[in-house]
Order: sequence, then C-alpha cells, then structure tokens
Amino acid sequence: MAFIKMCIRLIVLAIILFFAFVNNDLANFNLWPFDIVITVSLSVAIVFFVLFGFFWGKFDSWFAYSPLRSNLRQQKKQNKKLSKEQQKLAKEVEGLQGNINELKEKEAARPKPSLKQRISSWFKKVD
Repeated sequence: MAFIKMCIRLIVLAIILFFAFVNNDLANFNLWPFDIVITVSLSVAIVFFVLFGFFWGKFDSWFAYSPLRSNLRQQKKQNKKLSKEQQKLAKEVEGLQGNINELKEKEAARPKPSLKQRISSWFKKVD
C-alpha cells in the first residue's frame, strides 16, 4: 500500500513540476496590507505554494495526532507497570505452586487409615 501511495505522489509531483516549469511568465504578487509588490517567475511561485501546502498539511496532521501520541505514551507507561505487576504475581504463583507440591508430598507420605478406622470415625461423637 505504501508503494502505491509513493507512486501516486511521485506522479502528482511530476505533473505539478511539469506544469510549473512550462509556465515561465513573470507574475506580480501584491502583499495587500503592506505596499509591497513582488515580481517572480510563475514556476517559482507554483513550486513555492505547492511546498508551502505540503508542509502546512504535514504540520496540521502532526498537530491533529498529538492527542493520539499522548495516549500512546500513557498506554506504554501503563503496559510497563502492568508487566512488572504480572511478573511479580507470576513469581508469587510459583511460590504457591511449590507450597501445594510440598503439601501433596506430605499428604502422600502420611499413612492411610484402614477401612475399619474410616468407618469408625464416621460414628464418633464430635466434641
């Protein structure tokens, strides 16, 4: 997709430059609030205004996306914080898993009561 955009931009740029350099007449520009008249080649004026529009658009898009960049910075900070917390909890889970394994080993090592002892424990009074 980026390649297609670049090709289209190059074609448009070539057309603009061709149009600019074919029109070599002189043009007068009056700077209205001031009493200044500038005479330049029309091709220079066209290239100047195209570049001015390009950079104005870049600045405008950069300014428009500033809230998005701010949100992305905040999300990166939050992701780092949550990653640290997740690592801490993973270590805690490993410790608890070790405790469970120890308790299972202790339970397996305990002698099992016989069937008679189990049945008699059902009928004992609880104090």
